[in-house]
Amino acid sequence: MNDFGEMIDSRTVRFQRLLPGPIDRVWSYLVDSEKRAKWLCAGNVDTRAGGRVHMLFDNDSLSSESDIERPAKYGDMAARPVVEGKVTVCEPPHRLVHSWQFAGEESEVRYELAERDDKVLLVLTHSRLQSPGTVLSVSGGWHTHLDILVAVLEGVEPLPFWKTHAERTAQYEERLRG
Repeated sequence: MNDFGEMIDSRTVRFQRLLPGPIDRVWSYLVDSEKRAKWLCAGNVDTRAGGRVHMLFDNDSLSSESDIERPAKYGDMAARPVVEGKVTVCEPPHRLVHSWQFAGEESEVRYELAERDDKVLLVLTHSRLQSPGTVLSVSGGWHTHLDILVAVLEGVEPLPFWKTHAERTAQYEERLRG
């Protein structure tokens, strides 16, 4: 399985990760704020269809290496950005879909979980992305966050977020050009 996101079309990127199970444990890292804060962000996700999504990011807190600064290109972004949205589909513990409103753009995120023996296949699809710059940023961001999720679930120290994000974004920039 390739860890890099796959471009489904010019506005959609899909990632796959094989995670340590069981499925209910992985599901809890999608919907429980305290657990989600360890790899992505804190905040409420009301898992009913039509429920509110309010995600509070703090990427600086995702690893013990806090001396790495946020890249200059994110200098005008709030230190703790907020993503809003609405849940459109929730089928525990297999599927969660919600809108993703950030920086004046709206897109959609779909998490799908499937059991694979003692592992869980996570397929994450982010669609309706508005520009090539957003596709690049989202690709590097999700790749980094998913790497952190794997580390958290395996009980190992995650790589530093901003350094890893910069490396992944550069890799996606190269891949998207090719």
